[in-house]
Amino acid sequence: MIEAVGVSFKNGGKVYYFSPGNYKLKEGITVIVETGQGMQFGKVIEANKNISPNALKGELRQVIRIATKNDYKKHLKNLEEAKEALIKCKSMVEKSNLNIQIIDAVYTFDKSQLTFRFISDNRVDFRDLVKELASIYRTRIELRQVGVRDRAKEMGGYGLCGQKLCCSRFLNDLDTVSINMAKNQNISLNPTKINGICGRLLCCLKYEDETYSCCKKNLPKIGSTVKTESGEGKVISLNILKQKYKVDIPEVGIIEVSLNEGN
Repeated sequence: MIEAVGVSFKNGGKVYYFSPGNYKLKEGITVIVETGQGMQFGKVIEANKNISPNALKGELRQVIRIATKNDYKKHLKNLEEAKEALIKCKSMVEKSNLNIQIIDAVYTFDKSQLTFRFISDNRVDFRDLVKELASIYRTRIELRQVGVRDRAKEMGGYGLCGQKLCCSRFLNDLDTVSINMAKNQNISLNPTKINGICGRLLCCLKYEDETYSCCKKNLPKIGSTVKTESGEGKVISLNILKQKYKVDIPEVGIIEVSLNEGN
C-alpha cells in the first residue's frame, strides 16, 4: 500500500492522487502540487490514506507545499487572466471560422502552460491558432478536446429523476456506459428515457448493472422453453428484481413463476 492524498483542481473536478511526503493533510486544505504539465494549485478532497498501487494510473507525484496566502492570491490572478485569454481565444476562433466551441481556459500555477478545452464534432486543424496564441501569451499552449459528458458535468442541470446531475455532484470519473446495460435491466431503449441531457447514455445505468446481472443468473432467458407444474411453455417476460417470470403454456395460458416461492 502507498500513502497518498486526493487533490482536485476545480470544484467537482476529477480527483488525482499525490504523495503527501511528510505532510498530514486534512480535507479542504489547499496545496501546491507537481504535475506533468507544471505546478498546480489544488484542494485536498481525500486526506492521507493508504491506497493500492493498482489504483494509480501513473507516477505518484509530490505535494510541494501547503498553499500560502500569496499562493492563493497568485491563483486568483491566474484565474482572472485565464478568463481574459478565454475571451480572446473565442474571438480568434470566430474570426478563423473554426468549427470548435472553446469552453474554458486554465493556466498552470506557474503559468508554464495555458490549456484551452473545446468541443467539436469533427476533426479540426488548429495549428495556426496554437501558434498565434503562443505568440501572444508566451507560454506553452495546449488545445484539448473534451466530450459532451464533460461539458454537462461543468454546466450542471437536472436529470429525468428530478435530481441534480450525478456528474456535477459527485462523479469524479465518468465511466463507460453501454447500451447492453439498458438491455440487461429490461429498460425501454427509447432515447428519451435512457439518454441524459448530454445526449449520451445515462451514467446511472451503471449503478445497478452488477445487481441486475447477479439477479438474472437464476432466471431463464426470454424465449427459452421451461417446465413448470402447469406444463411446458415459453418464457415471455422477466421481473428481474422480484425474481419472477411469465410463461406462456399452450392450452393453459400465461402463468407467473416465482423462484422465491419455489413454483
